[in-house]
Amino acid sequence: MSTHSRPARVAEEFRHGLAEVIARGLKDPRVTGFITVTGAKMSPDLKEVTAYVSIHADEAERARTLEGLQAATTYLQREVSRGLRLRHTPHLRFVYDESVARGDRIERLLKEARDKDSQREP
Repeated sequence: MSTHSRPARVAEEFRHGLAEVIARGLKDPRVTGFITVTGAKMSPDLKEVTAYVSIHADEAERARTLEGLQAATTYLQREVSRGLRLRHTPHLRFVYDESVARGDRIERLLKEARDKDSQREP
């Protein structure tokens, strides 16, 4: 038996295909931020997939972009599923991934702390 489960493999393929379709661009004017598909999780029955996206933009633009992605789910499902050859097209759901924003915040705080330390030392 392999060490990787089929849902995990299919989720990774779906993530890769979704990133390609989004990179080609969507016609929805709400989708304006820089979007990165950071991960995907497939249900065990391969009927639902949750895509985790990171959107590099301010809060208002991020909300509009996520709204535009959710409006385009049926198009994205269809485009990605063409290359996967699954019996059923999985239902796509988007979740905003805050890990990149948290990482940026931690990096900024560490930089501020280093700057304060360097100012104190003569």
